[in-house]
Order: sequence, then structure tokens, then C-alpha cells
Amino acid sequence: MPNHFHCIIEIKEDYNSIPIGSIVQWFKTMTTNDYIRGVKTKKWKAFDKRLWQRNYWEHIIRNEHEHEKIANYIIDNPLCWEKDKLNVDLP
Repeated sequence: MPNHFHCIIEIKEDYNSIPIGSIVQWFKTMTTNDYIRGVKTKKWKAFDKRLWQRNYWEHIIRNEHEHEKIANYIIDNPLCWEKDKLNVDLP
């Protein structure tokens, strides 16, 4: 989706002491830095607002069924963009 991002983060046993907030913060920082570099060196379109919202929504996946359901939602979600109220290309 052009206006939001979904992912599944798998935390390996060796890294389970790292808080999810630190992982998300690292991801947002690194992707923002890459975007800024792209604007400066690859002529990407500049975006004058925040790239990331202040917080995030998390959900702990507890079993394979739940993982499959959420993964399918993420895969199918872009198909909903045509009907999204934030889609500026709607007639």
C-alpha cells in the first residue's frame, strides 16, 4: 500500500532480549536515511512530511494458523488500495 506498511518480524532466540520498539526504531531510522540519500543522489521525489507515524501497532503471532492468516492479509492488502478512501486517484 502506498500509505502504510505491514510486516512480520521474526525474533530469533538469540535476540529475544531486544525490545520490539528498538527494532522498529532502527528500521524507521535506516529507511529514512536511505530515503534521504535517494532524494539527494538518485533524484527521488522529496516528501515534505513525516515518513513514519510516531508509533506502530504490534501483535504477537502465537501459532501457525494465525501466522498464515496475517501473512495472507499482508499479501492481499494492496488489492484494497483501489477502494481506499486515501487513494487520491479515485474518481
